[in-house]
Amino acid sequence: MSLEAECIKWIWQHKKYPKFYYDKNRLSTFISEIEYLRGVLDGYSKLFNEDDIRKIEIERLVDEAIYTSLIEGEVFKRESVRSSLQKRLDKEFDARGDEYATATTDSLVEILIDCSLNKKPLTLERLHGWHNCLFEHQYSKLHKINVATFRKNDDMKVVSGAIGYERVHYLAPPSDKIDEDITKLLAYCNTSDENIYIKSAITHLWFVIIHPYEDGNGRVSRAITDYILSQGATFTQFKLYSISTAINSDRKGYYDILDSTTSLFKNREFDITPWIEWHLLTLKNAMKSGLKSIEYLVQKTKFWDKYREYALNERQIKVINKILDMGSENFEGGISTKKYISLTKVSKATAVRDISQLVEFGCIKQIEGSSGRNIRYKLKGNYKLKGHNT
Repeated sequence: MSLEAECIKWIWQHKKYPKFYYDKNRLSTFISEIEYLRGVLDGYSKLFNEDDIRKIEIERLVDEAIYTSLIEGEVFKRESVRSSLQKRLDKEFDARGDEYATATTDSLVEILIDCSLNKKPLTLERLHGWHNCLFEHQYSKLHKINVATFRKNDDMKVVSGAIGYERVHYLAPPSDKIDEDITKLLAYCNTSDENIYIKSAITHLWFVIIHPYEDGNGRVSRAITDYILSQGATFTQFKLYSISTAINSDRKGYYDILDSTTSLFKNREFDITPWIEWHLLTLKNAMKSGLKSIEYLVQKTKFWDKYREYALNERQIKVINKILDMGSENFEGGISTKKYISLTKVSKATAVRDISQLVEFGCIKQIEGSSGRNIRYKLKGNYKLKGHNT
């Protein structure tokens, strides 16, 4: 009998659910690449002192908070999230004079810290606690929602499109199935010995399938992913990469693969291998970005080791740090007089004088082929890490 004849459309209606099928042989190359990158991250983490590693950890946690929210269309200011994290993690941070942290970012940070540091089994109470942190005000946009409790609605749909032209991407299981499904999911989280990278993909998908809350299911599913991945942490307290940042960079791909996996019209074989492959590729990209961030810190450290004794002014330091923080290869077009003025808000004469002094000190050099009004400069020297190929 066809799926259409049986009116079976969604993955949770399949007779084998939740015993998901996936081809582990197809995943072996991804797993090997991810393990290699994780090993490189762990190795480089031992090159830095505790304070420098903590700075990297905080920035990756800031990324995770910002982008897991941005995926759902919620925007937070970076300085607000960073201040909330520093209050909890930076022993030198004076929270009394802080002007940026908010109650909302404080609550979001609580989820991130609990996911990363609390290695105890995942429980229903913790899931509800995370959900409470997301919706302490009990509203999602205009609508009041039930917080820290599962939905009672049997018509929970994922839709897109303008009013009157909505497209249904997914219909969640009825509410009377939630308790049983969540119990099985938590048992899997706490007892399965599956590879943690595959396991993180499965738990992420499974929670999205159940869709137990009125809102916030995507963010809680990514929190579960973080929790699973953090179980494998070795040399650092927090992951040195942000998977939500990588997901956000392919947000359409994220929703498309969830759509094609949860619909049995599109996934007739009840095969979640493509979803796991997408998840592992995204995880691999997140780790590669994490390595880049460490490389930028190395560049910054080596640069200032060489030029610390030079009498650079605050403007010059600001511009150089801007380049080093984002990576010199990402500072498109190099340093020009116009760009220097934009970054420092000084006159053209001052900008020319500052740039000339940086050239004299040997901090920057002219980019080959640039001249006249289009003259541009780049940092002098090569400060990149060696010994890995990502």
